Amino acid sequence: MPSSSVAKADKALKNLSVQEIQKGVTTLPNGAKDMSAHKFWSTQPVPRTDDTSEIKEGPIEPEDPSRVPKEPYPLIDGFEWVTMDLTDQKEIDDVYQLLYNNYVEDPEAMFRFNYSPSFLNWALKSPGWKKEWHIGIRATQSRKLLAFISAVPMRLRIKTETVKCAEVNFLCVHKKLRAKRMAPVLIREVTRRVNLVSTWQAIYTAGVYLPTPVSTCRYYHRSLNWQKLVDVGFSRCPPNSTPSRQLLKFKLPSAPLLSGVRPMKRGDVAVVMPLLKKYLDTMQMAQEFDEEEFNHWMLDEGTPEAEKVIFPYVVETNGRITDFFSFYRIESTVIGNAKHDTLRCAYLFYYATSAVSDKGDDKAVLKKRLNELMHDALILAKKV
Repeated sequence: MPSSSVAKADKALKNLSVQEIQKGVTTLPNGAKDMSAHKFWSTQPVPRTDDTSEIKEGPIEPEDPSRVPKEPYPLIDGFEWVTMDLTDQKEIDDVYQLLYNNYVEDPEAMFRFNYSPSFLNWALKSPGWKKEWHIGIRATQSRKLLAFISAVPMRLRIKTETVKCAEVNFLCVHKKLRAKRMAPVLIREVTRRVNLVSTWQAIYTAGVYLPTPVSTCRYYHRSLNWQKLVDVGFSRCPPNSTPSRQLLKFKLPSAPLLSGVRPMKRGDVAVVMPLLKKYLDTMQMAQEFDEEEFNHWMLDEGTPEAEKVIFPYVVETNGRITDFFSFYRIESTVIGNAKHDTLRCAYLFYYATSAVSDKGDDKAVLKKRLNELMHDALILAKKV
């Protein structure tokens, strides 16, 4: 193709608006659809993918408490709304069993998230949590829990404005009821309950394209135990490599390389909180924490090792904390494997460094330091 044609094509691609790119089902990421195909989301207060006007920041609908229904949305016969009491171990077990048997699986049904009761307590009972925001649907006769959705309160800074927000999570419907369109009803009900306490914004994630994202994230996987990942079918040996090469490639030192890396303690909070805030201030959108919230999300002191969820670390040099990083642990059930029944993953959580503020706004310095911190995080995660 002549260089002039290449330049024209490149210019045309750059001029395509997001809305134009999003009009075709096959051209959208993660199976995204035209807005008209979103029968539920096209009725909700979310930015439309087919709206070419400039999106203005702020509420999409007026915040009017008088418009919020006082009663739950109706369900079909045989089902009823329940508010789950997560201070009751039986109720936690019901949520655990529903998620264990019906929550996210990979397309080949080889792995299924196995959120432990400890993880559910951490994720669903953060400071200010509301019992009314833990919503279930039970079968009227058997009392079996068939669907669940949850939210916890949070404060979200968007550029310079901080808003009260709900973080919605763990939307799950029993596999045999997926055709009954319970998910939209659950979303409407959690929205209603959140609105009842004058909270008008929510944040949620999805593995598929929903209209319309304010942010996207790509997951990167790094093997910590390559042989086990091959044994369970998560990984395979590349055709141009060998098992011995792969084991060497993913080998990690036995101890952190940075001097002064240690587990974070409660006494470090007064230093780490401002360090994290200063780092997050460089982002356009970030959660804000008071001390109680920070302690809940970042510390897990006194929990038995086998039940630990969050693993926070600091780097202390000459009595001064310069860096912070953390990861949390999620287990997945390995389905139908004779050798292994559990796969443990470490998910990178919050981190911060003073490298830039110490040495100026130098991206090369920041990149080097973050890579050092992440390398030690991998080493510590492998030890866990």
